Amino acid sequence: MIRIRKSEDRGFADHGWLKARHTFSFAGYHDPKHQGFRALRVMNEDRVQPGKGFGTHPHHDMEIVTYVLEGAIEHKDSMGNGSVLRPGEFQRMTAGTGITHSEFNPSDSEELHLYQIWLFPREKGLSPSYEQKRFDEREMTGKLRLVASPAAEQGSLAIEQDARIYLSRFAEPQSITHELSEGRHGWLQVLRGSVTVNDTEMQTGDGAAISDESRLTITGNSGAEIMLFDLA
Repeated sequence: MIRIRKSEDRGFADHGWLKARHTFSFAGYHDPKHQGFRALRVMNEDRVQPGKGFGTHPHHDMEIVTYVLEGAIEHKDSMGNGSVLRPGEFQRMTAGTGITHSEFNPSDSEELHLYQIWLFPREKGLSPSYEQKRFDEREMTGKLRLVASPAAEQGSLAIEQDARIYLSRFAEPQSITHELSEGRHGWLQVLRGSVTVNDTEMQTGDGAAISDESRLTITGNSGAEIMLFDLA
């Protein structure tokens, strides 16, 4: 079963400096039908104006994954990390017992476009930690590149949840496949372009909750980019 969450049906917030699309209930947007999916709790697509950002704020007991599509984000946190995340780079934080951090668009001219994803952790009270990583574009072009997993498999980021996150880009129209083991579920998020998953069409910003499907065939057009979650 594949249930599409259309891009235009997502929650929308316009704060002037920030335009945000919420796949699941978040902040001032509440939809009892869309509170998350399996371990996924937040799927936000944010566009942040130059020189603007999120001031220092706290998190706890959440796995937070950030991926930049365009622009850059400057990150500082209470663990002493300070870095700039650029297009194609991933950041992972285990908030655990508690962290504070700020996120800021350091450019004076370029908009920041990113996805931020929150997942429930495997347990509460974990020690906070941080990672940032860039993956070789050749490893994700026309194939699924594992970018986050519980045991940091294949050089991926380590997340504290029984979930695997994959990224794929399509340089030309082609198909890729993914097997979902019995009892596993999938979430497919289209970051750019258009794709079909098992003959179900999806466009930029669309998401799909996938259950009771053992094999996914994803066909993308040239320039498409997807993020796929394999979830318990």
